[in-house]
Amino acid sequence: MQHLTSSTWLLPLAVLSMACCADVKQRSVVNGRPGDEIRPEERVTRPMEPEAPKPRGPTLRGEASYYADFFNGRKTANGERYDPRKLTAAHRTLPLGTRVRITRLDTGRSVVVRVNDRGPFGKRRRIFDLSKAAARELDMLQDGRADIEAVVLD
Repeated sequence: MQHLTSSTWLLPLAVLSMACCADVKQRSVVNGRPGDEIRPEERVTRPMEPEAPKPRGPTLRGEASYYADFFNGRKTANGERYDPRKLTAAHRTLPLGTRVRITRLDTGRSVVVRVNDRGPFGKRRRIFDLSKAAARELDMLQDGRADIEAVVLD
């Protein structure tokens, strides 16, 4: 069996100890240039994605339409004025203030709205009247109506 000389095992030991004890700066890619240092004040943090609201009530299926411009500024059932830029909706029986996730069945697009009015009146197939902003999110302005699934959130 060969005897190891002291230089054979001391050199790796010295390198290892220097690596553990050295004050090493972190290096990363900044602005596409490898080797640039990242100072703590330059670190970019991204906010966490908001957790999707969990369903708390029934799932409803039917048809949704949206408010005509005629209703802009008129009072809703809860007393506030209808604003086509807000994500609101009308439903016949859900409590006012209820948040509902509306999903368009043919495209899968969805939006969370707050019930602030009563309706729709007329055809029983229609279960929601949406604000213009909510209808835009669901890409239903052209058609005027869409088959939807609604999940009560709270």
